[in-house]
Amino acid sequence: MKPRHLLLALAVSAAVLVLAGCERKPAEPAPGPGGVVTAPPEGETADQFVARVNEEIRRGYPELTSAQWLSSTYINGDSERVSSKANERFLAQLKGWIEQSRKFEGQDLSPATARAITLLKLQAAMPPPKDPKQLEELTQLATKMEGMYGKGTYCRGAGPSQDCRQLGELEDVLRSNRDYDAQLDAWQGWHTIAQPMRKDYVRFVELVNTGARDMGYADTGELWRSGYDMTPAQIAAETDRLWGQVKPLYEQLHCYARTQLNAKYGDRGTAAGGMLPAHLMGNMWQQDWSNLWDMLQPYSDGGDLNVTSKLEDTARQEYNLALAQHDGSPTANDLSDMQQAANLATAKRMTERAQDFYTSLGMPKLPAKYWENTQFIKPRDREVVCHASAWDMDMAGDVRTKMCIKPNEEDFQTIYHELGHVYYYLSYNNLPPIFQTGAHDGFHEAIGDTIVLAMTPAYLQSIGLVGEQQAGEQALINAQMRMALAKVSFLPFGLMIDRWRWGVFDGSIKPADYNKAWWELKAKYQGVAPASARGEEFFDAGAKYHVPANTPYTRYFLSHVLQFQFYKALCDAAGHQGPLYQCSFYGNKAAGEKFRAMLARGASQPWQATLKEMTGSDKMDAAPVLEYFAPLQDWLKKQNEGQTCGWNTTPVAVAPASASTKR
Repeated sequence: MKPRHLLLALAVSAAVLVLAGCERKPAEPAPGPGGVVTAPPEGETADQFVARVNEEIRRGYPELTSAQWLSSTYINGDSERVSSKANERFLAQLKGWIEQSRKFEGQDLSPATARAITLLKLQAAMPPPKDPKQLEELTQLATKMEGMYGKGTYCRGAGPSQDCRQLGELEDVLRSNRDYDAQLDAWQGWHTIAQPMRKDYVRFVELVNTGARDMGYADTGELWRSGYDMTPAQIAAETDRLWGQVKPLYEQLHCYARTQLNAKYGDRGTAAGGMLPAHLMGNMWQQDWSNLWDMLQPYSDGGDLNVTSKLEDTARQEYNLALAQHDGSPTANDLSDMQQAANLATAKRMTERAQDFYTSLGMPKLPAKYWENTQFIKPRDREVVCHASAWDMDMAGDVRTKMCIKPNEEDFQTIYHELGHVYYYLSYNNLPPIFQTGAHDGFHEAIGDTIVLAMTPAYLQSIGLVGEQQAGEQALINAQMRMALAKVSFLPFGLMIDRWRWGVFDGSIKPADYNKAWWELKAKYQGVAPASARGEEFFDAGAKYHVPANTPYTRYFLSHVLQFQFYKALCDAAGHQGPLYQCSFYGNKAAGEKFRAMLARGASQPWQATLKEMTGSDKMDAAPVLEYFAPLQDWLKKQNEGQTCGWNTTPVAVAPASASTKR
């Protein structure tokens, strides 16, 4: 669920820092269009340099994003080659700009120019090596791994009876099939697709670390942590502090979920050490437990919150309408076409509903190009990357989203999330390109999720997705649980992915221990374990999109804190009275004005200043998370009385290859 900006992953960070230890060398000419190297103008000032780079970024941006779009929506060797070369050209150009910027170090610069040069040095989540051959190899590996993920297919059997499924179908099993073995098969099956990536990923790490060191950083993890207007050590400590605030709430939710899983599956409902079995959490990566509503719903008569059922009804109605309008007896192809048309119509209606929330705040309708160019559903004629993402194609209004939308609550909320990225793009498109990103990367991820928090039961009832809501504690706890299964369950997952990669990048996690370390961190933070040992012949990290796509992930953890701060600030702006969790600022223009003012800032100033303008505080704080979920936390403590909560992080991935289940 990420925006795309300049590189394979959103890479611009809002940081102001001194690049200590950068080796000073004469500026190298930057490659121009077509890879031709051009020298900077004689006597170019720092202000002129920044203006030129901004213009060159804006001019070259559509070619880069178009190549990336094609490689994600038409996966084949040709599109991967085009994307790889476009990324290679851009990274070479970025490398040249960074080298040219060194001559301005130590000069007295205007604040805007100094910030722009600093941000330029932090553009690359995939830092380019100086060696052209290494750079070419890096971009080829990056494109190859993302393509492998997008094409990932798990097959059973052989010949005509062979059954092959991709991620969406395997996710459907985890979402709605409660058969233990069927879920285990789907979970293990998807994780087989990452095994061939392992060797490539080891080499990828070597290459990006080379690029990071060429830029003056110890490793790529240090580069990533430098993008937060504070030192790398400070942001690591900040995430630890924020996690400490919310960990007790997560532990209570974990304890409750374990009890319900035990009630459903008996002894098989708990993994080693009291941890949760990875394949039983309703989500391939255990980052969102919303699909377990049928087991974790506190009160069966506490109000209808089955959004998925209503959306599925809508899809059926679209199909039945197409069927009724058909002349004669439809063929199998006709029926398939009707189903695809119904899926597309439903996906567009879901997106229109999400757009309505943003326009109710005074934001513009999405441009016509959005509806023309967006990938709403999975096409039948080609391989695509279904992982949801938002795209700014030209910094001038050509915005899109890429999803394979299905009529369920998870995808419905994801649309609201992705449109948050889109409206951020549109709000800061008037800024210079270097400033066209979030105040820091967590801001970008928090925008749409702030809207999701405002999708209260009353709001969902008002748009016809749930029935009439009851008053009282049972309805409240149901609503809080619904939100916690998406928000609270995610928090430790948001931390552990980059904790793993920071260790991979700095060498404290060796390639021989990739899987062992992955599961040790999942155990430490999430209290989750696989049903059987996962040896080093597996590469389970690669089964999560953001690893082969090289997308930094700490942003998602930070966003799950920031969105509650933003939500509280917008509720205050809307004049909300009463408990925080009851607030929906839908239709409130005052809240919308405050929101748009923050979005328009982009990365033009340190995030602390932007946060203070929005919330009144320049510090990230999880207190609003705890305020929002206070009723649920009290309820969970009562439900868990007498239980031994917590878990034992016994290593579960340490096993010889022959002892691991192979699928």
